[in-house]
Amino acid sequence: MVVAIDGPAGAGKSSVARALARELGFSFLDSGAMYRAVALSLAAKPGPAAERARDVTIELGDRVLLDGQDVSDAIRSREGSEGASRIASDPGVRAALVAKQREMLKSGDWVGEGRDIGTVVAPHAELKIYLTASPEERARRRAGDLGADWRVVMKDQALRDRQDSEREHSPLRAAPDAIELDSTDRPLEDVVSQIVGLVRDVRDRSR
Repeated sequence: MVVAIDGPAGAGKSSVARALARELGFSFLDSGAMYRAVALSLAAKPGPAAERARDVTIELGDRVLLDGQDVSDAIRSREGSEGASRIASDPGVRAALVAKQREMLKSGDWVGEGRDIGTVVAPHAELKIYLTASPEERARRRAGDLGADWRVVMKDQALRDRQDSEREHSPLRAAPDAIELDSTDRPLEDVVSQIVGLVRDVRDRSR
C-alpha cells in the first residue's frame, strides 16, 4: 500500500509522514531529502544537475545515504534547503528523481511525502493526503527548524509557494482525489491518528 502526503513547505509533511510510517510499520519515502542530497552533491562537485540526479545513489531509511555517505544532518542546513529549491524546477532533475522514487514504491508498504507524490510519482496511491497549514504557522515551524526570524521565513516562503505552484513541471497542487487536512494548531499525534484511521478505512473497503 502507498500513502501519498503532499503539501507546501512547513505544513508538517515530513514529521507526519515519518511518524505515520513508524505507526503503521511502513517504509518512509522522503522526497525532499533526495533533492537536498542532489543539491549537496552539486555543491561539493558542480556539474549538470540532471545527470547528477540520475547517477547518484540515494538510500533512505533511518539515515540518508548519498553514494554510501551519511548526509542526514548535512542536507538539513539552510544551504541544503535553498539548493534543493533551485534544482527542483529543473525538469531533468525531477524526471531522474521521480524514476528513482517510483522504483522504490514498486514493492512493500510506503508513506511518501513531497509536493508531487499523489499527482506524479504515485498517482495510483491507495490514499492521498494534501496537508496544509496557515502561512503564519508554516513560517513559524520552518523558522524554528532554521533558527531564523519567522517573518523573514514567511517572505521566502511566499516566493517558494509561488514558484512551486507555477512551475511547468510537477506543480504543487492537490490530487483530485486527495483528502485535504489542515494541521494548524493541531498536535502531530492528532493528525497522525486521523490518517491511521483513514488507512484502516481504505484497507477495510479493499477486503
